[in-house]
Amino acid sequence: MTHVITSLCLRDGGCATVCPVECIVPGNPVDKYPWYYIDPDTCIDCGACVPECPWAAIFPEDEVPSAYKAKGGEYLSQPVGTAGFTTVFDGHNHDGEAVHLEATRILAAGEVVDLTPDIPVNAAFYKNGPGYKAAG
Repeated sequence: MTHVITSLCLRDGGCATVCPVECIVPGNPVDKYPWYYIDPDTCIDCGACVPECPWAAIFPEDEVPSAYKAKGGEYLSQPVGTAGFTTVFDGHNHDGEAVHLEATRILAAGEVVDLTPDIPVNAAFYKNGPGYKAAG
């Protein structure tokens, strides 16, 4: 089993800093891969990344919620061009560097979203995407 970073990710990067096996990397290019991603073959399921995420975007794979109930104000992030994701997020990561995401959507209080489709997205990043090995 592994942990999965969901579409609640806004590229803070603190998760990658604390990972003892360095299996968490930022997606590249950002417009196609807006989250950080966990290599399922390298993750040791230690959970060090979970409390480090200010967006509460990381879950054990078998606990990714199919009915996540928003408190209100959370952002979901998707690749540029995804229908309904037209809000721009501008913020800063844990190092104080600017984060700019062009395809986000703000959740309303009580809105329920299924985050389980993010599980195969994470796996596909390493199988089909550039991943950190090809981008590095």
